[in-house]
Amino acid sequence: MIQLLTALGDLYHYLNVELADPRTKDYYITSPILVLSILILYHYFVRNIGPKLMQNREAFNLKPVIFYYNILQILVCLYLFCKGSKLIFGWNRRFSWLCEPVEWEDTPYSQETIRLIWMYTTTKLVDLLDTVFFVLRKKNNKVSFLHLYHHTGMVLLTWSCIKWLPGGHDLFIGYINLFVHTFMYLYYTLALTDSRKYIWMKKYITQLQMIQFFLNILHSGIILFQPNCGYPKWTTIVMIPQNTFMLFLFFDFYRKEYLRKKPEESGNHHHVE
Repeated sequence: MIQLLTALGDLYHYLNVELADPRTKDYYITSPILVLSILILYHYFVRNIGPKLMQNREAFNLKPVIFYYNILQILVCLYLFCKGSKLIFGWNRRFSWLCEPVEWEDTPYSQETIRLIWMYTTTKLVDLLDTVFFVLRKKNNKVSFLHLYHHTGMVLLTWSCIKWLPGGHDLFIGYINLFVHTFMYLYYTLALTDSRKYIWMKKYITQLQMIQFFLNILHSGIILFQPNCGYPKWTTIVMIPQNTFMLFLFFDFYRKEYLRKKPEESGNHHHVE
């Protein structure tokens, strides 16, 4: 037992310290204990504690809170998207679409990249509030497998980037996700004011999300055909199946919501990411 505990301790030290990028060690979000604790608490609340607490209570009216929350999301996504545009298209156009390795040197460019990825990862933790709002409003039917899987997966993936691969080829995935989320939260904000008037947008938001996953698959797969690319090819083992699965889940939702129903039947509002 002592040997097993020692081996586990060594493995934890190897993954958490030796393999980790030393430039991000002082960012609070790189602690695996903190992130896992947040996710465990998140799942326990939205699947257990929350529904039980709300069972015999009236649903909270959170429209004002959610309205300002959505506005904040739009502004943050726009800010990070603009900063990401400068990172990708600026700096003498140094970003390569075919193969972009991580810059391990401590340069102004790498520091800016790390800062933006850290902020992006923080937004994915804040996104967990979407589900909390559902529970407090007694809309538990919207807490679907797709919703929980996507929120949890995005936290783990972005945390992994800031921990081990802060930058590089898959920076594009976060960049395009910011573009999609800007329009997604814009739709949520408008739907709060008049859901029937803006319900037509939901179909196109879902299409935009599916395009996002398809582009992610293509972009991640490019490095498989780049023999001298410095970006690790093992990332495709994670990114391609993950985005393929998400594309399948979203298409399945789209098929059920829009392809099988008559237009007047597809007005049921779902909060998907």
